[in-house]
Amino acid sequence: MNKCVFVTGATDGTGLAIARRFAKEGYDVMIGSRSGERAEAAAKKIADEFGVFSKGYETRIFDEDNVKAIFDDIYKSGRRVTTLVLNAANLGIGQESLTVNIDDFMAVYQTNVGWNFMMARAAAKHMIENKGGSIVFITSNSAIRVTKDRCAYCSSKSAILGMSKSFAVDWGKYGIRSNCVLPGMIKTERWRTNLNGTKYSLPNYTPIEDIAEYEDIADAAYYFGSDQSRNTTGAELVVDGGMLAQLTPDITRKLWKDEE
Repeated sequence: MNKCVFVTGATDGTGLAIARRFAKEGYDVMIGSRSGERAEAAAKKIADEFGVFSKGYETRIFDEDNVKAIFDDIYKSGRRVTTLVLNAANLGIGQESLTVNIDDFMAVYQTNVGWNFMMARAAAKHMIENKGGSIVFITSNSAIRVTKDRCAYCSSKSAILGMSKSFAVDWGKYGIRSNCVLPGMIKTERWRTNLNGTKYSLPNYTPIEDIAEYEDIADAAYYFGSDQSRNTTGAELVVDGGMLAQLTPDITRKLWKDEE
């Protein structure tokens, strides 16, 4: 049976780069997105480019019936998910703690914690039958150092660190590993267009004077998701150019050499 990865939020950006990284290694690739149409389009691109089996699924957040239906469909196709990469997230931007609507606050937790739990549990049942597998959470360095007016997002990303460790302990006996990738600033479309000053905000002042490309996160996800990390579980890998390591970023330097 061929190895099979399911990647959530994988129609563009980091998620698509992760899907392409596994496809490059010959994995069957399942694409999850809130838009079934976009998921199918991304899956077709993956299949055409890499010659692997790929299928897109519409994912409905915090809907356990939807989660069960997805994994049942994969099972009926004769495949078993061997790696789950949980990349999709509710970003919870601009939620001022004293005024945020509690439903908006909890919606972040429903996606980032509750729904991820449902996805991981469904995938684990495939992995148990397959005598092992890997769960990879794409969390954030905001799980450790927080950002203003993003309490739900930052605290939910912290919760994921605990959830991943719990899976590592609870499911290790089945050969299931669970680990987290913690990106910092990434060269997203929002960054490239400098939306809200993103390109010149403090997280860009990394010690190595650069930030991550999508492929940097994809490489970290592949490391945890593949047999390369077969003896690593309950761990975190920070991919943020050293931002968490420094106390006082050098904000006097010019940020981008290509603009000098």
